[in-house]
Amino acid sequence: MATIALPRLSLPSFSLAALQRVVANRYLRLGAASLLLAAAVFGLVKTVNPAHHDPNEVRLSLSAALARAPEGWRQTLNPLRGPARISQDVIRLSERPLAPLTGASWNKPGRPVAPPPPGAPLPAAPIAGFFAPGPAGPLPIISQDGRTPFEAYRRPFAPNGRPKVSLVIGGLGLNARTTQAAIETLPPEITLSFSPYAEGLQGWIDMARAHGHEVLLETPMEPVDYPDNDPGPLTLMAGGQGPETVKRLEWILSRATGYFGLTNYLGSKFLASDSAYQTFSAAVRGRGLAFVDDGTAARRGGKGVIRASAERVIDDQLNQTAIDQQLLALEAAALQRGQAMGAGFAYPVTLEKVAQWSRGLSDRGFQLAPVSAFAH
Repeated sequence: MATIALPRLSLPSFSLAALQRVVANRYLRLGAASLLLAAAVFGLVKTVNPAHHDPNEVRLSLSAALARAPEGWRQTLNPLRGPARISQDVIRLSERPLAPLTGASWNKPGRPVAPPPPGAPLPAAPIAGFFAPGPAGPLPIISQDGRTPFEAYRRPFAPNGRPKVSLVIGGLGLNARTTQAAIETLPPEITLSFSPYAEGLQGWIDMARAHGHEVLLETPMEPVDYPDNDPGPLTLMAGGQGPETVKRLEWILSRATGYFGLTNYLGSKFLASDSAYQTFSAAVRGRGLAFVDDGTAARRGGKGVIRASAERVIDDQLNQTAIDQQLLALEAAALQRGQAMGAGFAYPVTLEKVAQWSRGLSDRGFQLAPVSAFAH
């Protein structure tokens, strides 16, 4: 058997009295403590600074563990206190100059409409030719070749013959956490609608489109119990004069670009008024936008207006069992009529249930479609 000779190690010898003198010296103790502190700080920097980590170091993501965490546990990690804070990235995106940008190949005239690959980004907004300066900001317009913002900003869709189910999730942009969760966890075929009052609205829309979601802009409209139920400033009023209604609507439209249409926020009284709705629908038609409602205006048409209406709100009752039942009812309606559309709000439980439901939709024989595919 081969043997390896190891060198003999000689250690310095200390007498007990010498060691006691070293320990008793407060300056030496202070120096040792300083060295220990410096070593700890160095170790911490090496741990948290990714620019200087060991190339052989293994880093594990906590995403999978968090996804399996019990309900309500994740929310306790970052409790929301006070008004929602918008990340600096979103604010920075919203301040991007509105330079003319060209669309992707599937949005160019003469090209066949084909859906982008799953998760592929939609063309960045604004697309050249589909906006013009307005008093309060850019306004959507029909392009010189006759194409509309509806066509430019919708998510392309190709039916595969299966029953189609569509969902729009609204109320986004006011709560940073739920908005980011909706954008990142819901499949890109689900349409997202944003409040015009959201801080950094353009940034949120840019982020949604970068994740493949088409976008609607919410229009505050007068409900029957106004002002007890107030949709916010510049609400479209049922008794408002036509020019005032158009002026308020143009302020809403100028808040951002990249949406293919509008949806109502409340509005039971406004949408019941013939004159108010006619003024609104004419303005929407003139700008080449769609109007998608949550079912409140299901009986409303509008000559030349691109329309779609949800047949049910999936989270009127805010509990998991009720939401599951509403989603199953959508599937049943799609089996009967070939398609069905629902609407919901960005409650955490709604986002969780919709994400779970959508994962198995294809296996159950359905096709998830963007809301714009139902608009006509």
